[in-house]
Amino acid sequence: MKLGLICRPYSFHGGVETATAGLLSELLKRGYAVDLLSTARQPDVPGAQVRRLPTVAGPSVLRFVSFALAARHAVRRGAYDIVQSHERTLEQDLYRAGEGTHRGYLRAMGRRPGPTQVFHRLICAMEARIFRLETARHIVAISERDKTEIERLYETPPERVSVVYNGVDLERFHPDNRARFGPAMRTGLGLRKDDWVVVFVGSGFERKGLGTLLEALAGWRDGSWRCAVAGKGDPAPYQRQATALGIGDRVRWLGPRRDVDRLYAMADVVALPALYEPFGNVHLEALAAGVPVLASARSGGAEVVHHRETGWVAEPTVPQVAEGLGALRDLRAPDVAALARKSAEPFTCAAQAEGFTRIYRSLTGHRG
Repeated sequence: MKLGLICRPYSFHGGVETATAGLLSELLKRGYAVDLLSTARQPDVPGAQVRRLPTVAGPSVLRFVSFALAARHAVRRGAYDIVQSHERTLEQDLYRAGEGTHRGYLRAMGRRPGPTQVFHRLICAMEARIFRLETARHIVAISERDKTEIERLYETPPERVSVVYNGVDLERFHPDNRARFGPAMRTGLGLRKDDWVVVFVGSGFERKGLGTLLEALAGWRDGSWRCAVAGKGDPAPYQRQATALGIGDRVRWLGPRRDVDRLYAMADVVALPALYEPFGNVHLEALAAGVPVLASARSGGAEVVHHRETGWVAEPTVPQVAEGLGALRDLRAPDVAALARKSAEPFTCAAQAEGFTRIYRSLTGHRG
């Protein structure tokens, strides 16, 4: 079967393995012929044919439109059995809603695009055509929460929306990393052995709830906690917030990191009190590493966290996040580590690929 896969650039090398990378690797193992339709920044991928599409440099609107048009042109010339897109484009058989819905995101953030906000209006219009099945035949949500939101906002028929969870690299993210990498990571960041370390990993600090986390931590009288923040984004507003809250010296600002597996190795808990998050691979990565997770009730990732056993599920408010952190601190670490690891083990990249394979068969009429 020849598959055209439309996605933004990513790399297999040195960095967090994305859900797309893990899925593609498994599809290639299964013998699919895959064309990866991306931009000029996409590195080569062994086993796949990378087709770099021409895009216009400039404002985000122009880049978005030019990529969508170039992808449609490539799709029509490619003679693919299945076209799968991980981006909002003009023509695909299967759309993976890895970012949820832009309409839902704007609502969660309390924003409403005005008449002059062309980019947001364009994305909403594009995704409406996809979710109403005008430019797609089937939708893949990455969580039950994601599926419910799509059906509610766009009245997509439930039978045309499937849930396929992301996969996690169970070898890279492993509880054994705690002994291998944890002490050195703490030492390198000026943390003590007995510090209780909260790790936040996520790009888009506002959406991921960093401000709420800092406020919740500031309310603790016990000064033995420390927080490490990793991800893309402007840290300056949150650094000022931490200073104003009197906790500036307890927070480490790490920026984007390729070694997130080693960050989990030094963590006592991973916290992601997001305002909007369709899933979030951080949940699976932390659990696979044996680390409990404080998850937002507004995140699809909460579906893989067992409340009070492998983590805590809370509304992204300061009182609930503070309560959850306190409860997690009281849990017995060895017991939690074993349960967390076990809960992540079903979510492999192979299971993810099998979920997509079933959908390909239904769309093409193939049996086996």
